[in-house]
Amino acid sequence: MVGGASGGSTRQTDLPIDATGAVPRQIACHSLGVDQRPARLWCVETGDLVEREKGLSTLEQWYLEYHIHKDRPGLLGDIASLLGMLSINILTVSGVDEFNRGFLLTTNDRQKISALRSMLRKVENITVTALRQPTLLDRLALRHGVFIQRESSENTKTYKFTRDQLGILVDFLGELLKKEGNQVIGIRGMPRVGKTESIVAASVYANKRWSFVSSTLLRQTIRTRLDEDEMFADNMVFLLDGIVSTHRANDQHRSLVREIMRLEAPKVIEHPDIFVRETEFGWEHFDRIIELRNTPDEEISYQMIQTGFSSFDIS
Repeated sequence: MVGGASGGSTRQTDLPIDATGAVPRQIACHSLGVDQRPARLWCVETGDLVEREKGLSTLEQWYLEYHIHKDRPGLLGDIASLLGMLSINILTVSGVDEFNRGFLLTTNDRQKISALRSMLRKVENITVTALRQPTLLDRLALRHGVFIQRESSENTKTYKFTRDQLGILVDFLGELLKKEGNQVIGIRGMPRVGKTESIVAASVYANKRWSFVSSTLLRQTIRTRLDEDEMFADNMVFLLDGIVSTHRANDQHRSLVREIMRLEAPKVIEHPDIFVRETEFGWEHFDRIIELRNTPDEEISYQMIQTGFSSFDIS
């Protein structure tokens, strides 16, 4: 089963797209309104600087986040004024969780960031928790107003979501799937929590085609070969169900799984614990693990599969 994205991301945008699903360069870039020179042009979709005048330093983006101990009147205005005095531009400001606030900033002078760091230490009622060049997680926190939870500092490749955060999950997974080359992503979760639907939506977000290698979304799918256009396409995402591929498949399917794992393309594997337990592939083959729960305290358990997978509803 193969699906394809007919456009770009699932996010609403007033910008036109070209035949490849990309926003045209001359339209996707706009001025910050502070400076009309080409050095101030930024790409709306990626946030990258795409044009600048010779002799000027490249603008860099920075993520500022602080924790609010006491949200007194005028606190945000004080921070904004401080940034204005340093000529640091504010692209985005958003509340993150209940007592944190985040900013996406731009400046062409790193010394201004050092000065900002020192000055913010003197501001009462706040504690700076981040001042760095933005990561994907920082951008998503600004976009959605919540932090993506991670397992622990020792296992930073595990990310936790609940069903009411499916929109954030789709954005996060979609940004990962935009990356070229080989990557393997595992998704843990109990039945009917939204795993497969999120993968499909993220593929649309990333403007990628998706191919069910093994699945039970609509009907049981166990494939034994790929079509030629799937094998050599550079915009494919392969979806596998770890239970179906290990408990219901034949040798031909398992051979296909090994072949797909060698392809330079994204693979998303549901029930990765079973996949690792029943195949020669280990956790070192996974770049990221995503956990999706109905509630934050829900236990993801495969205990029923220990004696027989038929009692575990994987549809």
